Amino acid sequence: MTSTFAARHPTVAGTAAAEAVRSATGGRETLLVTNPADGSEVGRVPIAGSEEVDAAVATAHAALPTWRRTDPAERGRLLREAASAVADAAERLADLQHRETGRPLAEALAGARAGAGTLAQYAELGPLHRGRSLLGGWDATDLMTPEPYGVVVALTPWNDPVAIACGLVGAAVVTGNTAIHKPSEKCPHTGLLLNELICEVLPRGVLVSLCGDGLVGAQLAGHPGVQLVAHVGSTATGRSIAESASRTGAKALLENGGNDPLLVDEGVDPRWAAEQAAVGAFTNAGQICTSVERIYVHRRLADEFVEALAAQARRRVREPARPEEIEMGPLVDVGQRERVHAHVADAVRSGARVLVGGEVPEGPGAHYPATVLTDCVPGMTVLREETFGPVAPVRVVDDFAQGLAEAAEDRYGLAATVLTPSMAHAQLAWRELPVGTVKVNAVFGGAPGGAAQPRGASGTGYGYGPELLDEMTRTKVVHMGLPRTGSR
Repeated sequence: MTSTFAARHPTVAGTAAAEAVRSATGGRETLLVTNPADGSEVGRVPIAGSEEVDAAVATAHAALPTWRRTDPAERGRLLREAASAVADAAERLADLQHRETGRPLAEALAGARAGAGTLAQYAELGPLHRGRSLLGGWDATDLMTPEPYGVVVALTPWNDPVAIACGLVGAAVVTGNTAIHKPSEKCPHTGLLLNELICEVLPRGVLVSLCGDGLVGAQLAGHPGVQLVAHVGSTATGRSIAESASRTGAKALLENGGNDPLLVDEGVDPRWAAEQAAVGAFTNAGQICTSVERIYVHRRLADEFVEALAAQARRRVREPARPEEIEMGPLVDVGQRERVHAHVADAVRSGARVLVGGEVPEGPGAHYPATVLTDCVPGMTVLREETFGPVAPVRVVDDFAQGLAEAAEDRYGLAATVLTPSMAHAQLAWRELPVGTVKVNAVFGGAPGGAAQPRGASGTGYGYGPELLDEMTRTKVVHMGLPRTGSR
C-alpha cells in the first residue's frame, strides 16, 4: 500500500468546497500508518484542518433538509445497496484492516461481513421505526413521533472498524440524519474505503468522511453545528466528548472502556472454563471492548484451571505451524504494547507470578505473547484498569460470593461473564453485576438484536440493535385540535 491510496481518497468526501480548501492548504501534515506486524509502511493520509472540519459540517447541514424528507423506504433501499457494496468489498476491507491493525485476516473478514450485515439490518429496521399515538380527547389527535437529530458525528475505533462504523453510520442515516465519519487514525485507509463504498450509493453530503488524529475528533465533537456525537473508544476520550457536548448542547452516545470480569464457579469443567477464558482474553490479542480483563476462579478448581489456561496461552502463537496452534496477531502499535507490558510489570512488582508470556519479544512489530498471571490481588493495576491486551490475570477466591463481590467492585460497567452449574448463582450474578451485558456459560455470543446500555466509566446509551434507532432520533409530542371557524 502506497501513498497513492490517500490521493484517491480525499480527506473530505463529496464536497467541492472542501476540495477548494484542500487545494489551498496543500502540503499539510499527514498520518503515517505502519503495519504493527513488521513496522512496514501501509500508507499516508492527510490530516484535516479546521477549515475542512467546518466544510464537512456545512456539507452535512446542506444535505440534511432533503435527506430528512426522503421517504424512509427509499432511505432503506439505498442502505441495502450500500450493504451489498460493502459485502462485495469485504476482502479488500479485511486486507486493509489486517495490515493497518494486525488483526488476523479471518477475524478481519468476519468483521467486514458483519458490517455489511449490520447495514442490511438497519435498512430493514429503519423504515419500521415508529412513533406512538396517544389517547386524547375525541376532537383531537395526539401522537409522539421520532425526528432525526440533524448532523451526527461518528468517531469509530480501530479494533473492529468496519462493523462498528456500519452500525453507527447505518442507524444515523436511515433515520434521516446526515453523518460525518472519522475513523481511527490507526486504520484510516480502512475507514476511507468503507466511506467511499457507502458514499457512492448515498446522495452527496449524506455521509461525509474526515481523516485525522485526536485533534480532528475533538474539533468535530465540540463543533456547534453538530447535534449528536457517537463515540466508541477510550474512557478518557469519551469524557472529553461528554464535556464538549455539554457546552454545545449536542447529545453524546458513548461506548467506552471496559474491565470485564470472568467468574469461574465451583463445579464447572476446569478445562472447558480455561478454553472460555482463553477465547475471551486472547482473541484479537485481547483488543476487544468486551475482552476478559480479570478472572476470579474458585479455589477448589484453581490449580486445574490455571494449568489448562497456561496450555491455552501457549497455543496462541505468532505464526502457527501445527494444527493445534492458534494465530494471534500483534497489538495495534508499540505504544499499546508498552501500556500492556507496564500492567504486567506492575503486577509482578506487587507479587504476581508470570506463568506464561510476560516478556516483550525481540524483532520488529508490536507483538506481545499471550500471558497468564497468577497470585493476583485487589489493587493491582491489571485488575483495576483495562489492559486491552492478551493478558489473563487470575485471582483465586474462596467462594462464589467473594468472586461476585470483587467482580462487582469496579468503576467500569460494560460486560461480565459467569461460568457456573448453579442456576441460583447465575440468577444472582446477572441481577447483581452492575454492567450492561451479562453472559452465562459463554464468553461471547448472544441472539441478534441485543442492545445493552454500558454503565459507569464504560459510557451511556444504546450502541447496537433496534434501540440504536431510538438513540439517533428525538421524540416530538404533537397535539392537533379542531380549528374554530366563523363567528362565535
